[in-house]
Formats: sequence, structure tokens, C-alpha cells
Amino acid sequence: MSKLKNKVAVITGGNSGIGLGIAEALKNEGAVGAIVGRNQETLDSAIALLGDSFIAINADVTNMDDLERIFKTTSEKFGKIDTLVANAGAGTMGTVANTTEADYDKLMNLNLKAVYFTVQKSLPYMNDGSSVILIGSNAAHRAYASFTLYGAAKSAVIYLAKGFSSDLLDRKIRANVIIPGTTDTPAFDKFIPAEQIDAVKQQFAEVVPAGRIGKPSDIGKIAVFLASEDSSFMLGAELLVDGGMTYLAK
Repeated sequence: MSKLKNKVAVITGGNSGIGLGIAEALKNEGAVGAIVGRNQETLDSAIALLGDSFIAINADVTNMDDLERIFKTTSEKFGKIDTLVANAGAGTMGTVANTTEADYDKLMNLNLKAVYFTVQKSLPYMNDGSSVILIGSNAAHRAYASFTLYGAAKSAVIYLAKGFSSDLLDRKIRANVIIPGTTDTPAFDKFIPAEQIDAVKQQFAEVVPAGRIGKPSDIGKIAVFLASEDSSFMLGAELLVDGGMTYLAK
């Protein structure tokens, strides 16, 4: 519990799934800070798990005023921010044949525009030499059926890690991106009937070269690395944490 002792972190979408796994991992290494989400019930349960080291902020990352409030509230409570994890996002199914303009705007606002402005709005509240961690998806590298637009947004997020690192060289703020594959999160509940979830997870596990789907803690361990000085020589990098799906799966 020393790599991130008293370091201040903000994790958007930190109330469940990958975001909560990251928050737990950062907390276990001594970090304090804020988790952000829109569901008060899951925010409350996440804070019960994380304890007094973290606060919960109910906010919408697609709203510019909410973004300002996130970072102002966190810095007033804990001081300047050392690690920002721009994790909030969601995939929705749809093909180029049936995606509407409203669908497009909603998905891109959450998965790309919000990421860009989450980082921008954080900058006045961040320490020089801090770490920005973006969350991509291996859907940026593999053409999963009906996830065309989501994969395109995540491809852009991968580039943002490079662009942000270049833009912020004078402040020594480094940005990197974690690329998860299929991960065991509540997102399964949104797409699959409850009675089929276990079978679907098993089907995914059978095609992952590592023999299982990911866990939020798998992503959390990589986030600790990127938040710590261990990764101080990494800028604009993408770290694949997908059980080999991108490079090894048939």
C-alpha cells in the first residue's frame, strides 16, 4: 500500500464494472479521491466498498458544468489531482444500416467527446507530472458484429492518448490507454437475458486465448502501473489487456 500513497485520483464511471475495479486497485495502493457516476444506488454501494478514502460524485460526464464540478469538488476535498481515469463509456449495438443520427450523437458524445473534455476540464486541477489513463476497447482492433460505431469511437480514444501526451509535454502529464477485451461487468445485463448470461460468458471464454474473460481487477492492476512512477517513461502507449484476443484469437 505504498505506490500511490496519498495520491489523488478521479475515476469516471467508477461506480461499477471496470471503473470500480480500477478504484479498488488504486485505493489498495494508498490513493484517495473520487468516483463518478450517474446511478446513486451503485455510487452508494461502491463507496461502502471503498471506504472513507473516496467520495462519490453524481455527475454526467457529457455535461460541461458537471465536469467542472467533478474536479472542483475533488480538489477542494483532497488537493490537486495526480491520476485521472477517463473510464465512463458504453457500447450500444447497431450497424451502419440501422444506426440513426440520434444514436450516433449519443454514442459519440459519451465515448469520445466526453473523454476529450473530461481531460480538458481536469487540467487546471491536475498536478504537473500526473497521469491520464484512458480506457479503450479491443473493439478498436477487431470488427465485432454491430459494434461499428463503438469501435470507431474507441479507435479515436487510442489516438487521444498520443495527442494528449504531445499537447501536455510542457507539464510532463502523460496519457496512456488501456485496451480491455471482454470483461465480466454488469454490461452483460444490458444486452443478454439473465438466464443466458452464464452460458454467453462461457462462450466468450472459449474463444479467448487465455481461457477466460477478463475481470475488473485485471484492468485495475494495469491502472496502478500507469498511475505510478513505474510507467513514467511511457507516453501515448496502448496496453492490451484482452487475454490475447486481438493478436492470437482466430
